[in-house]
Amino acid sequence: QVQLVESGGRAVQAGGSLRLSCVVSTRTFGDYVLAWFRQAPGKEREFVAAVTRSGGDTDHADSVKGRFAISRNNAENTLYLQMNSLKFEDSAVYYCAAGTGVPSAERNGYEYWGQGTQVTVSP
Repeated sequence: QVQLVESGGRAVQAGGSLRLSCVVSTRTFGDYVLAWFRQAPGKEREFVAAVTRSGGDTDHADSVKGRFAISRNNAENTLYLQMNSLKFEDSAVYYCAAGTGVPSAERNGYEYWGQGTQVTVSP
């Protein structure tokens, strides 16, 4: 069973920075592509960023390009999301996800999900 636990979410002012972490409990961390999604109240869960198994290639949603950066540490079974220049509209619950397929911006590309961590950005 693969378990994902996010941390690092908190309240922050617009323009600030946060780094989210996601620890993945599995013996085969390097077998999974990983991603971050987010969901704001009343909205659909949306793609934020994804990273390949090696960490060599990444993809980011247009809304966060140049501000957010996804990365992974395969030695520590940890996924990260560095978030800079935060905006009010970045407020959401952020979820990490793991999948056995190819990196995807679609929710159904990932079999395993964490419980989420809340990020609140004040104007």
